[in-house]
Amino acid sequence: MAIQKILVVDDSFTDRFYLTELLVDAGFTVMTAENGEECLEKVAAEAPDLVLMDVVMPGLNGFQATRALSKNPLTAHIPVIMCTGKEQATDRLWALRQGAKDCAIKPVQLDELLSKIRALENGQT
Repeated sequence: MAIQKILVVDDSFTDRFYLTELLVDAGFTVMTAENGEECLEKVAAEAPDLVLMDVVMPGLNGFQATRALSKNPLTAHIPVIMCTGKEQATDRLWALRQGAKDCAIKPVQLDELLSKIRALENGQT
């Protein structure tokens, strides 16, 4: 599966801008959403190849939005990588239980993120 179009979901303008710049420079098409509700709307309308999801957001948080995507037959095929400042093993486990394919710790490093994207493309997660 080739990943070209990525939806970055984060309530922080700075984090959205940072991830967008990294990904655009790496050759991806990037869309953004500020919260879980907007994420679900954009996924339904735009069908991204990947969602990079923050955890802590007002309203529908990242865990809830990821669970909604993974439980919906129309969106379950879209992989989610959680991007979080939470480094606890329990946070990673919870993210995976909600349907995320992987987690990246903020501040996200480009090499690590590209490695995770390549693993998804190669079916390694």
